[in-house]
Amino acid sequence: MAGASHGHTPAAWTGVIIAFIGFCISGAFMVIANPLGFWAGLVVVALGGVVGLGMRAAGMGAPKPAHKDLAEVIAASKVPAKV
Repeated sequence: MAGASHGHTPAAWTGVIIAFIGFCISGAFMVIANPLGFWAGLVVVALGGVVGLGMRAAGMGAPKPAHKDLAEVIAASKVPAKV
């Protein structure tokens, strides 16, 4: 995975950090038995996912791999016939 640069983007880091903060908030409020704070922490977790997806859509995520044109694939797969 390290060679593919999986997740090493500003969008991934930001989304994960926000989700981790929400997880910590939710965990703390769960221990002190406050349901409203628990659900607020889960909202922050979901917000981390939305922020990460938004940043990826804005171009701060990993670039999508380019697909070869279908004509190029067909041309490359044709082998000259042996006579």
